[in-house]
Amino acid sequence: MNEILQSLYDRKSMRVYEEKTIPQNMKKAILEAAFQAPTAGCQQLYTILDITDEKLKTALSESCDHQPFIAKAPMVLVFCADCKKWYDTYMEAGCKPRKPGVGDLMLAVTDAVIAAQNAVVAAQSLGIGSCYIGDIMENYEEQRKLLNLPEYVFPAAMLVFGWPTQQQKKRPKPKRADAKHIVHENTYRSMDGTELREMFAYQCGKNTFEDWTKAFCERKYNSDFSREMTRSVGRYLTQYETE
Repeated sequence: MNEILQSLYDRKSMRVYEEKTIPQNMKKAILEAAFQAPTAGCQQLYTILDITDEKLKTALSESCDHQPFIAKAPMVLVFCADCKKWYDTYMEAGCKPRKPGVGDLMLAVTDAVIAAQNAVVAAQSLGIGSCYIGDIMENYEEQRKLLNLPEYVFPAAMLVFGWPTQQQKKRPKPKRADAKHIVHENTYRSMDGTELREMFAYQCGKNTFEDWTKAFCERKYNSDFSREMTRSVGRYLTQYETE
């Protein structure tokens, strides 16, 4: 297995970091790697917020589901899906652009997340750990205020980076489902109950499928933060035209 593939297999979310800064040349390399990501029409439909203000990091650690490790991370980036800068550019050039729509947002989110993953892979190659913070999509009103987000700019992903502790390095990476359940040939294939049970057997451990699934459903899918994320994303969507 080559080094790039091995790093993808080795990479896992790191949430505890050494008290050690990330050198500016490494930070620059991570950001430059993000810029090299595939992008729709070479538009780079994203803006990256480099969070250097310690008070802001602390505020984000609270607004993002009360996770103190965010405030301790030496590097924090927010990848925003940005439909505003091109709209503004069109207006500046005297064009008559339509208002950004939901399709534009989805394309921008894709651009932003691909760029974020490039940053993750680059950091991994330098020995720097990372963790996605999906909670940046929660608390619509608070996040917009904290990050001064205008219309047509959506916080698609947040990443924290740091030098992982030895405990974090040694922590086993969570398993993934078998490829046969994830890869469908040519068309989508709905899985029956037997296959669903087979797919998640590795997650259940000593628990029954029913007990594990019910607990996971309440902890994740039916949780307060999941409901808040749905509400917040819905609020963001109201900015965009749907037809």
